[in-house]
Amino acid sequence: MESLPRSRWRLVRWIIVISFIFVLLLGLDLANQGLAWRLFWSQTGEEQPLGQLQGMLELGSNLLRAQPDTQPMQPIQYADDIPYGINTFLQKEVEEPKLRAMLQMIQEAGFVWLRQEFPWEDLEVDGRGQFTDTRNDRNGDGEINAADTIDAWAKYDQIVDLVDEYGLKMMVRLSNPPGWSRADNENTTPQAPPDDYQDFVNYAVAVAERYKGQIQHYQVWNEPNIYPEWGNDFADAVAYTDMLCRTYDALKAVDPDIVVISAAIAPTISLDGFYGYQDVIYLQNMYDAGAGDCFDVLAAQGYGLRSGPTDRRLSITQVNYQRHVYYRDMMVANGDAHKPIWLSEMAWNAILDADLPADQITQYGEYGLNTQDEAARWTPLAYQRAAEEWPWIGQIDYWFFTRPDPFEADQAFYYFRMVEPDYSPEEPTFTPLPVYDSMRDYIAGMTAHPVLYRGVHQAESWEITTEGELPDPTLGVMEAAEGAQFGEAISTRIVTFTSFGTDTHIRVKAANGVVSVYRDGSDTPVDIPPSDDWQDVTLDYSILPEEHSFRVTTLRNNFLLDSVTVDNRVWWNLLPFVFMGVGLVTMLAAIGYWAWQRRRYRRR
Repeated sequence: MESLPRSRWRLVRWIIVISFIFVLLLGLDLANQGLAWRLFWSQTGEEQPLGQLQGMLELGSNLLRAQPDTQPMQPIQYADDIPYGINTFLQKEVEEPKLRAMLQMIQEAGFVWLRQEFPWEDLEVDGRGQFTDTRNDRNGDGEINAADTIDAWAKYDQIVDLVDEYGLKMMVRLSNPPGWSRADNENTTPQAPPDDYQDFVNYAVAVAERYKGQIQHYQVWNEPNIYPEWGNDFADAVAYTDMLCRTYDALKAVDPDIVVISAAIAPTISLDGFYGYQDVIYLQNMYDAGAGDCFDVLAAQGYGLRSGPTDRRLSITQVNYQRHVYYRDMMVANGDAHKPIWLSEMAWNAILDADLPADQITQYGEYGLNTQDEAARWTPLAYQRAAEEWPWIGQIDYWFFTRPDPFEADQAFYYFRMVEPDYSPEEPTFTPLPVYDSMRDYIAGMTAHPVLYRGVHQAESWEITTEGELPDPTLGVMEAAEGAQFGEAISTRIVTFTSFGTDTHIRVKAANGVVSVYRDGSDTPVDIPPSDDWQDVTLDYSILPEEHSFRVTTLRNNFLLDSVTVDNRVWWNLLPFVFMGVGLVTMLAAIGYWAWQRRRYRRR
């Protein structure tokens, strides 16, 4: 075999040396969390070097398959309210001071939404149409009878009143049937659906009628595509859709303004059908059964499981925080691009800090293996990524505030808690875990300085402020407006907001006078001339994303604001420069190669 020419050996040696230096520098960077480490973390959600390297290799597979169509610049309904929510179990508490302590801490942390179950089994206890409870011997006579009967509504009336008192909002989850709703309770789970879906519909209507004007958001069931939430039966998307559609029609008949949220889809790759039904297929089966006409908001779960919130790997066989991107693609394909996704549960399982050994904790590791420190750092980043990248995401509910007592510490789910369950009359509060403090600080910063990121934001979005200098009952009021994206717009004299992106536009109708736009406190406005038609006005354009504040105002009469659109086209803007750079490097390389070849020829 002929040996390589000396020049070729020199080239091989140089390649080996350069590769060694590259690997060495990369290893030092990853070990010290340098530039490469930060880049890999931003793409893989992994903090350990080996996990980052594996994640980057897997990330390359994204380029080998068609990416989901998410239509990020589509106007979205029901995504305008403040997104900070948390799951609570207020129905399991009996002491009003303890309830108040919970709500006080939730309010102080900045959360606005509570996802709270109103269990059917706890309301319509004694039989069909009987909202009474005779389960306990309350008078101590040794018997359970009519004398022990209490009003099953009383507990929930108190919850609703207290939540309202603390200025919070509720999304009520309707689920968990009573035993009487099923003929066979011995061979199924307590969460299994009723034999007659109309019984569930009647319960939902009873709740909605009682709290009409106080509660507007209802979620129909929870995780019907996995065991045990649909009992021991096959996770039938058609059956769930039937229940959903019946409930949707009934709730809208009670109050057309009720917002109906679908059951949260559980992220799973299982195709068993009993233990779990693959989430994307299940959602398409729902659409095939007509579910698109039966919900206002699609609910999903947002667990990070085994990687952080920055994980960008997309695989139908891999579950991570951005699993909902596949659901969004499915919604777009089925004509629901205008609807949002709400994440009913989101958290990291801080089980590595448990006091119990792993072999004493049921389902250890099934929800991921994380520390309190990781949960505290990653949870705010999860909210922030949703704000920056996913305009179709609305409410996100942390799972969960706390449980009634510490006796569930042998269950893996216990380690999602935000505070310890250590309330006592002597110490009437709860010990916060690190994630509570990090979320409190994050929410405080975001609410003090709200920013609009990429997406079409309706004028009523919480980040947009409408105000008026003159007393006028129409200032900042939503009113019907022909030609508006969803038939309504804000009527106001003054609008202020801050955006971050390369392009910022507003959609306005200034029928009664000039509207002036002031950027970053400037004294020189850009004027929008009056028009009877809707105008799409560009307020700012830049090559790189920038943050700017805007004040849109008029001296006379109100104008209508429909939406604010922010785009981030940095890669498209930089593409011509990239092509120019590549062309320049190619040309210089060609010139250098030509000169080298010419020199070699002359030497001969």
